[in-house]
Amino acid sequence: MRCAVLGSPIAHSLSPAMHRAAYAELGLDWRYDAFEVAEDELRGFVASLGDDVRGLSLTMPLKRVALDLVDHVDPVAELIGAANTMIFEADGSRSAHNTDVPGLVNAFAERGITVADSAIVVGGGATAASTLAALRSMKVSEVTIVVRDRSRAERLLDLAAELGLRTSVADFSQIERTGGFDLCVSTVPGGAIDPWVEHFANVAPVVFDVAYHPWPTQLAIAAHRIGTELLNGLDLLVHQATLQVEMMTGRSPAPLAAMRAAAREELNDREPA
Repeated sequence: MRCAVLGSPIAHSLSPAMHRAAYAELGLDWRYDAFEVAEDELRGFVASLGDDVRGLSLTMPLKRVALDLVDHVDPVAELIGAANTMIFEADGSRSAHNTDVPGLVNAFAERGITVADSAIVVGGGATAASTLAALRSMKVSEVTIVVRDRSRAERLLDLAAELGLRTSVADFSQIERTGGFDLCVSTVPGGAIDPWVEHFANVAPVVFDVAYHPWPTQLAIAAHRIGTELLNGLDLLVHQATLQVEMMTGRSPAPLAAMRAAAREELNDREPA
């Protein structure tokens, strides 16, 4: 059987390293490849696949358009409006899933964090949307969204309302007046919030910085310096990938430790000598 990760760009993806490590650990003689596929190419690419393909991992910019190419969309992917996984069923149908949301929940749970009351989320993109859904499943009821441009939060506000979250929006000129949260999740690229990292490192006892390369970010350095508990994007990446492996192979649990080790080894190999 074959599986693959698609996106554009795709060369940076750690998915091949993680999935191949899982197959080796599970004793499966499966292939996992990476393909550069643009948004307008996805339909043709999927149509060209043979019946030996079991699943696809999807990165940007394919997470929304994938929803139009399947017969069934799971409730989480439908709610978020994005899928990162496509499964080719035995009956010839296709289904779309979002493992980012449960991946976030599982990453927190690995640290013993399963419930919280309030959170601050930095960023207004697709990862922020997944974060809102994950937080709601952790019983969070109040969220502050921080964006550079408040208009970017409109879709998130609609989603938050659907989730039943009490939500407020702040821009970066207002962040010094925010504080007292249980969790802080930064969904923006490393470096994007460098001028404000001291504040975000102090705003909650737990910080989840979804960046993972290059690492550490300035936010991670600030959080480590003051003893804030820190999670990073590799935690999310590995947990969402284990769920993909379980769906694609039908084997559970996926080998989390082996997949994490493979991802770390791949990142280390990319470091300049």
